Amino acid sequence: MVKLKLKKKFTELKPEELRWACPVEKLHFETTEEVEPLEDIIGQERALKALKLGTELFAPGYNIFVCGLTGTGRMTTIKHILKQISPKAPQAPDRCYVYNFKNPDEPRLLEFPRGQAIMFKRNMEAMIFYLKQKIPRTLEDEKYIEARNKIIEKYQRKEQELFREFQKKVESERFAIINMQVENVVKPSIVPIIEGKPVPVEQLVNLAKSGKISEETVREIQQKYLELQAQMQEVFKKEMVLTRELAKELEELERDAVRSIVDGIIDEIKEQFKIPKVHEYLDDVRKHILNNLNIFKMSAEQGKMPFPMPEQKDEVDPFLPYRVNVILDNSEQEGVPVIIETTPTFANIFGTIEKVYDSRGFWRTDFTKIKAGSLLKADGGYLVINARDALSEPGVWKALKRTLMYRKLEIQPIDVFFQISSISLKPEPIEVNTKVIMLGDPELYHLLYEYDEDFQKIFKIKADFDFEMNLTDEVIVQYAKFVRKMCRDENLKPFDKGAIGKVIEFAVRQAGRRDKITTKFSIIADLIREANYWAGVDGSEFVKTEHVQKAIEESFDRKKMIEDKIKELIAKGVILVDVTGERVGQVNGLTIYEMGDYKFGRPVRITASVSMGRAGIINIERESNLSGRIHDKGVLILAGYLREKYAQDKPLTLSASICFEQSYSGIDGDSASSTELYALLSALSGLPIKQGIAVTGSVNQKGDIQPIGGVNEKIEGFFDVCKAKGLTGEQGVIIPKRNIDDLMLRDDVIEAVKNGMFHIYPVETIDEGIEILTGVKAGKRLKNGEFEPGTVNYLVDKRLREISKGLKKFTSD
Repeated sequence: MVKLKLKKKFTELKPEELRWACPVEKLHFETTEEVEPLEDIIGQERALKALKLGTELFAPGYNIFVCGLTGTGRMTTIKHILKQISPKAPQAPDRCYVYNFKNPDEPRLLEFPRGQAIMFKRNMEAMIFYLKQKIPRTLEDEKYIEARNKIIEKYQRKEQELFREFQKKVESERFAIINMQVENVVKPSIVPIIEGKPVPVEQLVNLAKSGKISEETVREIQQKYLELQAQMQEVFKKEMVLTRELAKELEELERDAVRSIVDGIIDEIKEQFKIPKVHEYLDDVRKHILNNLNIFKMSAEQGKMPFPMPEQKDEVDPFLPYRVNVILDNSEQEGVPVIIETTPTFANIFGTIEKVYDSRGFWRTDFTKIKAGSLLKADGGYLVINARDALSEPGVWKALKRTLMYRKLEIQPIDVFFQISSISLKPEPIEVNTKVIMLGDPELYHLLYEYDEDFQKIFKIKADFDFEMNLTDEVIVQYAKFVRKMCRDENLKPFDKGAIGKVIEFAVRQAGRRDKITTKFSIIADLIREANYWAGVDGSEFVKTEHVQKAIEESFDRKKMIEDKIKELIAKGVILVDVTGERVGQVNGLTIYEMGDYKFGRPVRITASVSMGRAGIINIERESNLSGRIHDKGVLILAGYLREKYAQDKPLTLSASICFEQSYSGIDGDSASSTELYALLSALSGLPIKQGIAVTGSVNQKGDIQPIGGVNEKIEGFFDVCKAKGLTGEQGVIIPKRNIDDLMLRDDVIEAVKNGMFHIYPVETIDEGIEILTGVKAGKRLKNGEFEPGTVNYLVDKRLREISKGLKKFTSD
């Protein structure tokens, strides 16, 4: 059969179609010194609208989740917006914790207008200092001492009278009261008088045995002794009652003596802070002071010691109940609080209760150890945190959800959530009105939205940051202003218009399409800094085009060690890639390797083999567990294409295998599906494929070539291999026609195309591509149902028919 060789010339892309050039002639300046710095945010209109709504609408659940790639200016935009807005939320009050006299384990919360909490604390400290001086002096006054002595004398007379009456009764019964030492303690004891001498009761038995007294007399004395002993106990009880009455009367006297002092200073503080809850606390303070005057007296006594005892930090402060722990002081806060929490641990976000290890070996805490976190500090304003950081910290996400849902903050140490806490404090919850702004990626947002039912209730605003924007003349000018802003902020050299154009071209390539430009300004900022460095090395006053180009090349060179090693292996023939000659069932496919912050293209040999059988198309990568789901789908599409095109008048029966040769890692994506189909068609038709032409593009079941990603890297990767092995003028790449607008190729590739040493062919269908690869006409189906004789499709159809008939004959035999 004679093959229908093509005589037509294939469509190639011209050099000017391979790259978009920035129209620097439209830039009406020579250097960035003539440009106003950029003060606005560019390219994020959708996100700006969402952020504006979320930040200005203070309502339950209207917290913001900011989605987008790192480097798209999310944090910069948030800071810019938060500086401009004026929220309608009321100003957050000052807050402090004080002692709870009714339940010390539950510290009370007091709220004050801005700036007043610290004033209240100072007033309480001044009150303690004043009372420590005034109360002891009052209790040392002559009038007070005289009144105190009168009360003491009164009770002493009562005790003496009580004792005298009892003593008379004892003596009338011929007993006496003497003081006896028992175990180093002197105690009054009752003893009988025998023959004018006191005799202990224990010796009466001996006297009876010696005949000095009768046993009956002993029994009478013992009986009377027991009665008197019981009466003495009653006397002691009455003395104890008198002692308590004395103490009570003395305490009342002390209270009366200092009441006016305490009332005066408490009322003075009340007058300054007309807040009902504060007045209630001060009433408790007044009562506690009057009932615990001893702590003021002890303080005065310690002050009189010639050698005061050194203070021990772990000892309990006797004046602790009157202390004030200000956990939020807004006295110096101007405008809206904005807290950017870069370390969102539990303690940093929600606050904590610190513990002190005292000298006795115990952990101790009190309300003064309560510390505020950034969530409280941002009350009435905004707290900005990274979502992944917050989710990775123990206890943070659960507590954050609860706080935002109920708008109440409970300060607790993190160990409470793991049930190993020795802390019993439960501070009064704080009502907060903080708006949380979380930064995260879209995948995390969708995971939380899908699997956490509370997430959508508390994060009602989603601000999506785009990684690209439309390329317009206005955007080009704004990019120039961005460069000017960086030069001003970081004291860099001015950029001339040529350098600006090169920066913009780099940004367009990063976006992946000529009509788009990247919004990953962190990448652009790095390029600007590095170009400035190379301008400094060159001793140039301005950053020029060659400096930006140098920065781009150096950046790639730092990262492409793996790429260079792979190219070296290809050049040495270790990795088999042919760039000349022809082979049946073999074609060079183009793949992308991603190495974190760097990606590059490299050719890979794809082969196909065909035989009689019913196994269908075998994906060797899948059989060896090296194929991803998208790649598996691409291989299945090949079978659909063959059925659609060749199996309308016969069954599709064959066994074919497709393999990425010398590929030992995972493969995914469908950008090689057209390449695999070309190899399969070559194997079926027996037509050799030109090895100097590499292929990329996905295919559908109808044979249409679909666009793919990374087209620039793929073309440049094959060009570098061809260049290393020697350009022949017949090498090139087949790409999807719909990828033309994505081309932003290197200057050396464009120069090779210009000189006819490299070719780039855009195609729309499999038929166009197979004609370029084989040099044989693809062939159309004729009215009789057959393809044009000698064409690729004719030879494929013929081989499939032969396989089908051969299999049928073999089976019947």
